[in-house]
Amino acid sequence: MRKGLLINLDRCSGCDSCIVACKLENDLPLGHFYNKVIAVGPTGTFPNVEKYWLPSQCQQCENPACVHVCPTAASYRDPETGMVLIDKEKCIGCQYCIYACPYGVRQFNEDAGVVQKCTLCAQITADGDGVPACVHNCNCGARFFGDYDDPESDVSRELAKYPEEAIHTLPDPNDAKPLTRYILSPKFASWKELV
Repeated sequence: MRKGLLINLDRCSGCDSCIVACKLENDLPLGHFYNKVIAVGPTGTFPNVEKYWLPSQCQQCENPACVHVCPTAASYRDPETGMVLIDKEKCIGCQYCIYACPYGVRQFNEDAGVVQKCTLCAQITADGDGVPACVHNCNCGARFFGDYDDPESDVSRELAKYPEEAIHTLPDPNDAKPLTRYILSPKFASWKELV
């Protein structure tokens, strides 16, 4: 099982509802985010100008550097769901995982003395029925959640609608194998290699 997100950038309007839903669901303090949306562009020369919005959160890597550098095994990949999680009871706040993550999606909670990140709303999705708050609250229907190994899951069905040239991942500098997929059709914009 490989549970993760698929984000269809052809639909994303950059409204930030995913950020707000995440902060509310996870009760994140001021200045802390598990999810961010980056404006890519505008690029080009008028009238041929392109712009798209790139939501970025934990990429649920299959070979996560954050797990490899954790000295206490607080960061781990759940063997049942494939999700990368943090056991806050084991976290000593060394922040090695923050520096190891090439996507900059982990944050140190100074009050709690632990590292935090997106858990794909494990508090909602653990029973197998719910979807993360960012997926549920996406105004444009751009976010999908499911098991990439299940051809009938929401992520697999949405991926099947698009050709290979429209399916992307964030750059993978350390062979982390990010699981999150992005759809960006060439007719809307050209994919830029950003982190």
